[in-house]
Amino acid sequence: MLIAQVTDTHIKAGGRLAYGRVDSAEKLVRCVEHLNRLSRRPDIVLMTGDLVDAGRPEEYATLRRLIDPLEMPIYVIPGNHDERRAFREAFSDHGYLPSDGEFLHYTLEDYPIRLIGLDTTIPGQPGGDICAERLVWLDARLTEDRERPTVIFMHHPPFLTGLRNMDAINCANGDALGALIERHPQVIRVLCGHVHRPIHLHWHGVTASIAPSPSHSVAYDLSEDAPHDFLLEPPTCEVHYWREDTGLISHLVFIGDYQGPYPFCGDDGMYID
Repeated sequence: MLIAQVTDTHIKAGGRLAYGRVDSAEKLVRCVEHLNRLSRRPDIVLMTGDLVDAGRPEEYATLRRLIDPLEMPIYVIPGNHDERRAFREAFSDHGYLPSDGEFLHYTLEDYPIRLIGLDTTIPGQPGGDICAERLVWLDARLTEDRERPTVIFMHHPPFLTGLRNMDAINCANGDALGALIERHPQVIRVLCGHVHRPIHLHWHGVTASIAPSPSHSVAYDLSEDAPHDFLLEPPTCEVHYWREDTGLISHLVFIGDYQGPYPFCGDDGMYID
């Protein structure tokens, strides 16, 4: 099974640029085209939050138009730039999303691995939270099936990255989430967005990771007084490859056309000098 993770697309409406500089809509178009033309297409796409930039209905209308050409099922969760009511209305035809209640949590049961989407957003706040109510919900879902390999996907990372500006708005109560995951060894991965950089670590017994954005990158700067800057690095997404014999293997995929491919070897099988 192949799972594409696309995150932090920050779509604006009416041709407006994100942060006055980033054509996030054009970058999402390129991402969609790239995923559709991969030699082996992903089976599904997970979109892990900050899908639009200001949570406005017209932005979601633009987003839907841009992702409709994707030729595989799409599953979405909100981020801090999303607005729950507008988000729910924009994806009202996505039957996996709850139609009522405060949070947009859900499980996906129809794939070789079990997938659980967590809503970490706090209305009006840049940071996220895994509060007691969310922990109770997640514990109940994990208790339902202790055997199937399970992936949790969410927007805010529940761990520190060293990027101080982003760490200040990560997911609060992360240690409680980690302690819960330790009690459920069927959890094999935690997938996050929010930070706009590819980051991986071993966390509470599982691999936790952050996918980069196909739009723009948060600047890599681990200094104490790092400015809150962004870069227009090559756009990327991640593809997670599930195999029963190895588990979940993650690939960083650069979006666009690049020189090559070139063969390593000639017709005689020898490396080309």
